[in-house]
Amino acid sequence: MAGHSKWNNIKNRKNAVDAKRGKAFSQISKLIRAAVREGGSDDPQFNPTLRTILDKARAANMPKDNIQRAIDRGMGRSSSGATLQEIVYEGFGPGGVAILAVAVTDNANRTAGEIRFMFSKAGGSLAGPGSAMYMFERDGEGGYTCTMPMQEVSDADATNVSELVESLLGCEDIEDVYTALATDTE
Repeated sequence: MAGHSKWNNIKNRKNAVDAKRGKAFSQISKLIRAAVREGGSDDPQFNPTLRTILDKARAANMPKDNIQRAIDRGMGRSSSGATLQEIVYEGFGPGGVAILAVAVTDNANRTAGEIRFMFSKAGGSLAGPGSAMYMFERDGEGGYTCTMPMQEVSDADATNVSELVESLLGCEDIEDVYTALATDTE
């Protein structure tokens, strides 16, 4: 009866709950950073969007340290005192799909290594500046839209691209990910 102990069941349940909480905290943290940047203030009294998101964070029992760290990152401050910079990483996913990953980081080398690892693990590759950017242009909201015809790939490659995008969004430094993948929802 290996694997049927009470502790093993508790451990598995706790891991599942912790993974859900971690994902929720990551999403709320990104919302906090965006609200601080858009509102221009880290004071909830003067930033109603931030106030609403902080209420969500408290409802999710997000620790105060995590909330303060997200606010600081949104204001361009980091815990180590380094300045934060926005970097757009370009790459190609499975099937040659162009991908842009927008990161806000205090350590570009660390972030580049993490992103390179995620791309290689998914069967893609991190590319040099300008190799995928020509397919996208800035939209009015600070994001990117694909200006070229969307790329169609096999179902397996589309699944792998979706998994790569999910893993990139799971990275703490990544703010947004844009792809040139054609979807069937059109």
